[in-house]
Amino acid sequence: MKLYSLSVLYKGEPKAVLLKAAYDVSSFSFFQRSSVQEFMTFTSQLIVERSAKGSRASVKEQEYLCHVYVRNDSLAGVVIADSEYPSRVAFTLLEKVLDEFSKQVDKVEWPVGSPATIHYAALDGHLSRYQNPREADPMSKVQAELDETKIILARKQNSCCAIM
Repeated sequence: MKLYSLSVLYKGEPKAVLLKAAYDVSSFSFFQRSSVQEFMTFTSQLIVERSAKGSRASVKEQEYLCHVYVRNDSLAGVVIADSEYPSRVAFTLLEKVLDEFSKQVDKVEWPVGSPATIHYAALDGHLSRYQNPREADPMSKVQAELDETKIILARKQNSCCAIM
């Protein structure tokens, strides 16, 4: 499971404006990194432009899943992850990031902002923290612990039956 990109955009008419983004392109070769990052930025803008306000969607693009959430106030977030990354965790992350962003960045800056002018530094931290969804998301952590408990109980039950 891997997160590659976390972006905050403004859904303007007719174009989406990138406000801030964080990328993890370390798994790509050095010479591919800039073009991969450009691809992720372009894809994020395109998906936001084609999504309705107040909607959430997951779009498959090659071997990646792009999770998009566009709020009614035109603030949007996009997570680009591999296909194994849980979509519920991705949307939880998007909701958290957009709530934080809207509290820290004045709404009048959204339509005219750019990554250079918007001051919001939490994206890199969120991107690295959510690389492991089991650690970052409480529901995933509980589910993982429950799965481990089931395995242990099944083994104990099998060993008890083997003794009899």
